[in-house]
Amino acid sequence: MAETTGSRTMDILKKHGFCFKKKWGQNFLLDKNLLRKIAAGALISPDDCIVEIGPGAGTLTRVLAESGARVLAVEIDAALLPVLQETLAGLDVTVIHGDILKLDLDKLTQEHNFTRPYKIVANLPYYITTPILMNILENEYHIDLMVIMVQWEVAERLIARPGTKEYGALTLAVQYYAEPQILFKVPRHLFNPTPDVDSAVLCLKKRSHSVVAVNNKQLMFKIIKAAFGQRRKTLNNALGTVEPGWTKEQVLAILNKSQIDGKRRGETLDLQEFARLANAWEA
Repeated sequence: MAETTGSRTMDILKKHGFCFKKKWGQNFLLDKNLLRKIAAGALISPDDCIVEIGPGAGTLTRVLAESGARVLAVEIDAALLPVLQETLAGLDVTVIHGDILKLDLDKLTQEHNFTRPYKIVANLPYYITTPILMNILENEYHIDLMVIMVQWEVAERLIARPGTKEYGALTLAVQYYAEPQILFKVPRHLFNPTPDVDSAVLCLKKRSHSVVAVNNKQLMFKIIKAAFGQRRKTLNNALGTVEPGWTKEQVLAILNKSQIDGKRRGETLDLQEFARLANAWEA
C-alpha cells in the first residue's frame, strides 16, 4: 500500500511538471502507514477541524480527511495547487494559497466556519520551523493541540530539561505555552527527496492556563534571551543587557531578591525561577 501510494503521488507530481524546491524545504512523506500514525497522534475524530501547514502533495492531507475531519490546508507553493486539486479530489478539504506567517489563523478558520478549538497538523520546513512555531504560540490562536514534524535535534530542544545542552530559550518559550511530547522518530529514508537528518513527530498540547505566575511575560522572555545570549556567562554578568546601563550591583540586588544565586548560569534555571526573577525585576 505504501509503495502504491508513493508511486501514484510521484506520477502526479511528474505529470504536473513539479520540481522540488530547496528554498521551501520540500521533503514529502509518502509512506501510508506512517501518515496514518501521524493522524492517530493528532487524536482525530470525525467532528474535528484541522489546519494543515504545508500539505505538499497532499498525502497526509488525504489521510486526515479520510478520518472524517474537515481540513483547511495552507500551501505557499503555487506549483502544488493543481497537484493538490487532483490528489484531494472528492474530499472535504479547502486549500489556501498563502504564507502561514502572514495569515491570521483564527480569522481564516472563522471565515470557513471552523469550530473552535481546532487542531494544527504540519510537516514544518526545517529552515523556518522556529518562526512558524513561535508565530502560532505567541498569537495564542484558539487551538487545542498541534502535531508537528520537525528535525530530531529541534524535537530534543523542545522537551529538554534544565542543565542539559539542548535546553535553551526556545525550550522555555514552547513550554510556557504548551506541553511538548515526542510521539515517535521518523527516519530520513522515508522522505522524498531524502533530507540530511532524521525527524520527529511531536504533540504540543496547548496549556489551558499559565504554568507560571508571571506579571509581565514579555519581560520574562527578555530576561531569558539575555540569560542564554552567552551561555557560559553567569547570570550576574549576562543579565546586564536587559536594562542597558545597569551595574552588576543592581542586577545582583534583583537576583538576591529573587533568591537566585548570581553565580548560576541561565541553563540551570527552570521556568518558575525565570518567572520569579521577572516579577522581582518589574517590582
